[in-house]
Amino acid sequence: MIEVENLSRQYGDLLAVSGVSFSAKSGDILGFLGPNGAGKTTTLRMLVTYLPPSSGTARVAGYDILRESDSVRRNIGYLPESPPLYGEMTVTEYLSFVAQLKGIYGRKKIREAVERAIERCFLMEVSKRLCRNLSRGYRQRVGLAQAIVHDPSVIVLDEPTSGLDPKQITEIRRLIKELGKDRTVILSTHILPEVQMVCNRVVIISRGKIALESNLEDLTKEKSLEQVFLESVGYEDVSDKEITGQNA
Repeated sequence: MIEVENLSRQYGDLLAVSGVSFSAKSGDILGFLGPNGAGKTTTLRMLVTYLPPSSGTARVAGYDILRESDSVRRNIGYLPESPPLYGEMTVTEYLSFVAQLKGIYGRKKIREAVERAIERCFLMEVSKRLCRNLSRGYRQRVGLAQAIVHDPSVIVLDEPTSGLDPKQITEIRRLIKELGKDRTVILSTHILPEVQMVCNRVVIISRGKIALESNLEDLTKEKSLEQVFLESVGYEDVSDKEITGQNA
């Protein structure tokens, strides 16, 4: 479902992402790890066609991100670090709007898609509330709902549990595992325990390059994920907060 080939992105003299290659198949929940500034978000933005690569390419759901970007966007759901909400819309209005943008037509189909996303993301209590009046946790959940409202085959999540309380984190982790049964999910996070709980594969990026790609089970047979992560990126690159997962 995802084939990344020598993907690079340069900003002036800065090579933010350099020759990144990895793959993921249907049913994979891939943990995308790396310290701040490693190139995680830049890589994800190229995959979802928000940002063109300087070189290299990728295929998502069988479509080339450069030549077939419209088809990529129809088959992908993306939750960026800051959910793209319209504050003047209610949650239901916003998700209905996104559903139409994602190619869902007809009042009945739109209503069914929105109701399904609201139920999956536990938004029933706030469905009629304006997005600008939501707490950070609810805003994050609405962001996740817009990523899955069109039932995409590939889902890219950048820090999906940021700002959630412990109960909400548990619910969203359960949802991610459910979505990953018959889809491909890329989960970018700083929280190592989160990766261990929901992912079956891991890609670690450091200084814009892939430092490691492996099945999680194989990776943690002899060492903890924390040890593997530290060895892959170098101790000097990692803060205590990132190592211990204090965001959880």
